[in-house]
Amino acid sequence: MTPLDLVLVTAVLAFAWSLGAHYTGACMGMPYGSGSIRLWPALVVMAVLAFAGATLASHRVEVTVGLHLVDARRVTVAGAVVVILVAFALTTLYNAVRVPTSTIQVLVFSVAGVAWGAGIPIHWATILRLAVVWVLAPPLAAGLGFLLTRGLDHVVRERPPAPAGRTGAAGTPVRPTFWATLLVLVGAAASFTMGANDVSNATGALVMTRLFNVWTAGILGGLGLLVGVLTWGRPLLETVAFDIVHVDLAMASAAQFVQAAVVFAAVVFGFFTSMNQALVGAMTGAGMARGQGTVAWPVVRNILTGWAAGPPAGLVLGCLAARLVGHWIPL
Repeated sequence: MTPLDLVLVTAVLAFAWSLGAHYTGACMGMPYGSGSIRLWPALVVMAVLAFAGATLASHRVEVTVGLHLVDARRVTVAGAVVVILVAFALTTLYNAVRVPTSTIQVLVFSVAGVAWGAGIPIHWATILRLAVVWVLAPPLAAGLGFLLTRGLDHVVRERPPAPAGRTGAAGTPVRPTFWATLLVLVGAAASFTMGANDVSNATGALVMTRLFNVWTAGILGGLGLLVGVLTWGRPLLETVAFDIVHVDLAMASAAQFVQAAVVFAAVVFGFFTSMNQALVGAMTGAGMARGQGTVAWPVVRNILTGWAAGPPAGLVLGCLAARLVGHWIPL
């Protein structure tokens, strides 16, 4: 392995670390915010299951990212390093300002931007298919969240208790009720799905450059996710869920289950979509099932603004970085 190969592996692990931190809120924010599980058990459960998802279920998505976004035969290790650094920088910036965004869209358009700047053919048909999935996933999740919440209301006569909020989550005893247990279980399922869905954002570059096969890439990326969750996961864990919609445990369970189901369905077919978009869609649908007043629309609009900025930022920064680096190192 050359020094440049080691730089790429280090960048991949750093990006996976950032991704692990970024998605703690999307996976375990509601179980923690509701008081269903304490802080460190929530982080440990997520870390272990994200590693498992990356190791066992990420391979079809790894192939999509590594081989089908651009002409991988013409991607050098230096070009892959530029891709990872651009996507890592943008994702870390969103983490720093605590804005949940679509790291998948950032990554895909960072790849496209670097390829554009380096004169590498881009497989726009694959990106278009991914974009269709991205467009369909949030409204599908919203509809399913609405229906599942309404269904739970009809099946269960007595509505489950409202969440304790952040103070309660951190400072009050956890009561292992049916609803709390269910919410932790669907949060665990979302954590596994996140590992399968998002690890390729970082490790697709290892497949693209043929340094590792999909199994080894998944294991390495899973380790990065695990460390990211445990070392920097708390801020996003405390930001996501209850800033968007005020939910009781049935609504939270419905939203988290729908998020995991929609994203995992995409993963099965080799696509990947945003965990945050699926969660916000599902939570919005769950909130609408209880009346428009439960949804904090300004927060939703702010997150949509962040999503809208991600793809063009990745495309432009990737292109500029490729042009700049290409003056010194062939890409």
